[in-house]
Amino acid sequence: MENISKNTRRMMAERNLRFNKALGQNFLTDTSVLSRIVAGAALDANTFVLEIGPGIGVLTQELAARAGRVVAVELDGGLIPVLSENLRDWDNVTILNADILKVDLAALFQEYAAGRTIKVVANLPYYITTPILMRLLEEKHPISDIVVMVQREVADRLCAKAGTKAYGAISVAVQYYCQADVICAVPPHAFVPPPKVWSSVVRLHRYAVPPVTLSNESHFFKLVKAAFGQRRKTLVNAVANFDGLCTCKEDIKKVLNKMDIPENVRGERLDLIQFAQISNELYCQIYAN
Repeated sequence: MENISKNTRRMMAERNLRFNKALGQNFLTDTSVLSRIVAGAALDANTFVLEIGPGIGVLTQELAARAGRVVAVELDGGLIPVLSENLRDWDNVTILNADILKVDLAALFQEYAAGRTIKVVANLPYYITTPILMRLLEEKHPISDIVVMVQREVADRLCAKAGTKAYGAISVAVQYYCQADVICAVPPHAFVPPPKVWSSVVRLHRYAVPPVTLSNESHFFKLVKAAFGQRRKTLVNAVANFDGLCTCKEDIKKVLNKMDIPENVRGERLDLIQFAQISNELYCQIYAN
């Protein structure tokens, strides 16, 4: 790890580059963590990898050695020459200087994936972790697995179970799309420069079919958002006051009573299956006729 750390600092210094705090640049240099990420991604020659935020390409090299094709999307144009130099021996890597939130992912996968299994690997900037993850999931691209480095508290929320402190709207949303598991915790000294927080590597394995059946997906996500929008409110009050759901307290109470759930329940106590059942019942009551 020491050699990678020194090499990273040297390459940055030689090109008069600075670690960009605004872009959340903390480059992973711990070889054991790199190995855990690569192992967690389970790559082979038939795998296409989209890497987000490759930095100077330390992880990219490991991905390229195992995957059939890698596209590395880096926002910081100043790092592109370093990336190009470090990856010059890998003819299966394409570097794109772009904002991942603005990239046409459908076109990218069509051009580069070539029928391969699609996986995403990323050391995500912590300030835009949620927008990136939700875009990857909500757009429903044929991604089989997402292996990402995130802040440890975020990892806890992604994998949280109902009734726990970390459980929230993103927990329900991610678990609707994926099986979420923490691969390992990562200390600050595994990065250059070290962040002020611990991190975790999380694997999101995309379900071929979601574990619950929904009458209307949009209604379900509105319900979840409402339930956690004001955590201290009961589900009845939170949902009845939420614009766009077109329901009233009595309708919600009827559904809860039918399901033998207390009327004073809060959203944080409900699991994915219960949210799906409540959403389906409300949707049928209001819209089916």
